[in-house]
Amino acid sequence: MAINRTPVLKRCRQLGIDPVVLGYSSKKESIRQPKRRRKESEYGMQLREKQKAKFIYGVLEKQFRSYFNKAKRMPGITGDNLMQILESRLDNVVFRLGFAKTRKEARQAVSHGHILVNGRRVDIPSFRVRPGDLVAVAPKAKEMLVTKNAIVANASVQVPAWLEVDIEKLQGSVL
Repeated sequence: MAINRTPVLKRCRQLGIDPVVLGYSSKKESIRQPKRRRKESEYGMQLREKQKAKFIYGVLEKQFRSYFNKAKRMPGITGDNLMQILESRLDNVVFRLGFAKTRKEARQAVSHGHILVNGRRVDIPSFRVRPGDLVAVAPKAKEMLVTKNAIVANASVQVPAWLEVDIEKLQGSVL
C-alpha cells in the first residue's frame, strides 16, 4: 500500500497544524520571514481542510474519496458522518486509547499484528471498529518497550467519551 512519506513537521507547517495534535512534541520552529499572501478563496480553504484531514488520519486521496461517498450515503450531516468514519478506523482507535504515541505508530502496531479486536488478531489499519468491539494489545506486545513507553507518555491524555479504556489490562472498548 502507498503511504505518505513527507516529513511530518514540514507538512504541519504547510497546513498550519500544531504537531502536538498529531502526538509529536512541539519543537521550536526557526524564525521565518512572514510572506504576504493573497486572501484564500473558499475553494482554497475547503481544499486545505481536506488535505489536513487526509494528513492527520494518514489516508490517501482514493480512500478518502471512498469514505466521503460512504458518508454521503449515510443519513445525517455528511461532514459529521465522514469524521465518524475516520475516527472509527482501528489505527485511530488504538491512538485514542493511548496504546501508541502517534497515529503512525498505532498504524505500525496494527499492521504488525500487535492489536486484537474481540480476541482476534487484526492487521488492517483501516479496519472499521464498531460499537461494542473490544480492542486489546496482544499478550506478546504487552511486554514491548514501545507499548510501555506509549502508556507512560499518554497517561495524562484524556480518552474521548466514546471510548472506555482499562490501562492495567491494556484493553479498551468502543461505546
